[in-house]
Amino acid sequence: MESLLSTYIPTIPQKCIFKQSDIDIFTRSKAFERLMTFVGLLNTSVTKKKISDPCPISEQTQRILDMLEEMDDWLAEFPPLDNPQRFGNKAFRQWANKVEQEADNLMRKTLPESMYPAIPELTIYLAGGFGNSTRIDYGSGHELNFFAWLCGIALLGGFTSDDYQAIVLRIFVRYLELVRKIQRTYTLEPAGSHGVWGLDDYQFLPYVWGSAQLIDHPRLKPRSVTSRDTVDVMAGENMYFRCIQYIHEVKRGPFHEHSPMLHDISGVISWSKVNTGMTKMYMAEVLKKVPVVQHFLFGYLFPFEEASP
Repeated sequence: MESLLSTYIPTIPQKCIFKQSDIDIFTRSKAFERLMTFVGLLNTSVTKKKISDPCPISEQTQRILDMLEEMDDWLAEFPPLDNPQRFGNKAFRQWANKVEQEADNLMRKTLPESMYPAIPELTIYLAGGFGNSTRIDYGSGHELNFFAWLCGIALLGGFTSDDYQAIVLRIFVRYLELVRKIQRTYTLEPAGSHGVWGLDDYQFLPYVWGSAQLIDHPRLKPRSVTSRDTVDVMAGENMYFRCIQYIHEVKRGPFHEHSPMLHDISGVISWSKVNTGMTKMYMAEVLKKVPVVQHFLFGYLFPFEEASP
């Protein structure tokens, strides 16, 4: 991706999506193009790759991993409060407030000095990547924010193509374990969930990249996700199987009942078809859905203006 650092103008991102007609503008925008280009580049980088496969870990990648570790450590400072609600432990607000207060410091430790002018813009995506502290919920819109934060760093030249595999299989894998811990610690409500008719209560991107990891796998087929034993064996090496394993950890009952869409997808003939379908579904169910992207903010890195044809 071409670096925007030399032309960067500090910008406070704004809300631009209010109604369905705004989605049409968004899908033709530079923001949409940049996000989907990065989804595709990362997808290619992890095709046929296991989580444990060796990959270059740059200084930038390592600093982000250290940052996520520090944020994980903060969870111990804010244990869940005794409250009778099924969802939404208010201690999450204390952790989220700490993230917001420390975001500037975290960025200064994590990013090169040349990117400091972009910190106010990038902070919005980082702080929005772990859930909403008012509603005490988390969903694919928050995942989108964290992804946009990584994409923003890439747009500013913080990553090279050599980093792409590690962005998914090191950084994003670590991020997913952190947000799962947050979801369980504070019983976060699924944001904008379609109930059983959604793909997943919380995540989406690991199904895109996780299916890419499995393309042309000699033994595993899409239907393998219906075997609990296979899921447990493969979860450490593959994002898709780890998602299914996590669903089993938090839901009771038969897989086809609590996750009918994932069960239906297990009938698809090949992982490459699953991967293509998941990419299209990400656009349709996340980026083109007003309830999800109305909270996304647009600035210099992700402009709400038409991309050049």
